[in-house]
Amino acid sequence: MARPQRSRRVCDMPPIRRYVPSPSPASSGAEPEEPIFLTVDEYEALRLVDYEGLTHSQCAVQMNISRTTATEICESARRKVAQALVCCRELIIQGGNWKLCGGNREDCFLESCKRPGQEPDS
Repeated sequence: MARPQRSRRVCDMPPIRRYVPSPSPASSGAEPEEPIFLTVDEYEALRLVDYEGLTHSQCAVQMNISRTTATEICESARRKVAQALVCCRELIIQGGNWKLCGGNREDCFLESCKRPGQEPDS
């Protein structure tokens, strides 16, 4: 029996959850392909590693998961984003096994996790 999956900590929800490629004249009349679904935790792993510049180990600590799991999530997310870009497919961010962090210094070590309107820590 498999061990239950641990919730991944996410600092903030993506501001935009749906990306649609602009239609090209060559694709007019063609039936659109199924969208690609990127989970919220995959988005967070991409944000931490590729945007914030964290290592997979630092990403794992931030998301409260193992380093190997962080690496697997990041690789899966990169494959999905590449597929959406190369194949001109819609990308939708939804689902996954995650929980929103409290956004305070006890719960999170990233300044970027501070949500608008939140009081800074002393």
